[in-house]
Amino acid sequence: MDRRKSIKALIIGTASTALLIDSCKPGDKKATEQPTVAGKLNEDDRMVEEKAANKKLREATFFTKEEMMTITILGDIIIPKDEVSGSASDAKVPDFIEFIVKDMPEHQTPMRGGLRWLDMESLKRFEKAFSAITEKQRLEIVDDIAYPNKAKANMKQGVAFFNLMRNLTATGFYTAEIGVKDIGYAGNVPNQWNGVPDDVLKQYNMAYTEKELKECITFDNNG
Repeated sequence: MDRRKSIKALIIGTASTALLIDSCKPGDKKATEQPTVAGKLNEDDRMVEEKAANKKLREATFFTKEEMMTITILGDIIIPKDEVSGSASDAKVPDFIEFIVKDMPEHQTPMRGGLRWLDMESLKRFEKAFSAITEKQRLEIVDDIAYPNKAKANMKQGVAFFNLMRNLTATGFYTAEIGVKDIGYAGNVPNQWNGVPDDVLKQYNMAYTEKELKECITFDNNG
């Protein structure tokens, strides 16, 4: 399974859209401190209250070091480093998740409970915490919870946790600069319009007049 392609399909489709919309609801005084396609949000553009709220969130700590280690490992399983770009941890996804659970407290219990479930499942199978087992053993557990339609009934809690972790990882990665480059988004850049393509014009039995070609359209011979 190409995990990067799968997660990219999720993010482009629906995976993180709801999370992004939910975290930016009208009237919400707190804006999430996450990178955008234009780079990180500019603190100078924030209200005094927003700056104070974000400063408080950044200074607070929710996850333990052990939990952050597991989040980092799991994030890199979901979006590993490849020939296209770096991994989830390269995009600082763990820091993003730490911020999000403080900014959106409803994620705290599901995340902490899920991390606990992951360690308990690892201890049951391999007598070690998830962060201490081998990569092959980690993937064995992940494969049992990564596919909701194939997962066994006793994996229900693990599936719910992995769905949340996958969504948060995808959101953090594809809203960071490294993720934006990964999907090839160029943003608003100057371009030159060379007119409606010939095949489209022929499809509708239309054509440019000599005057239109001369006065309105400049073709770029350099591609």
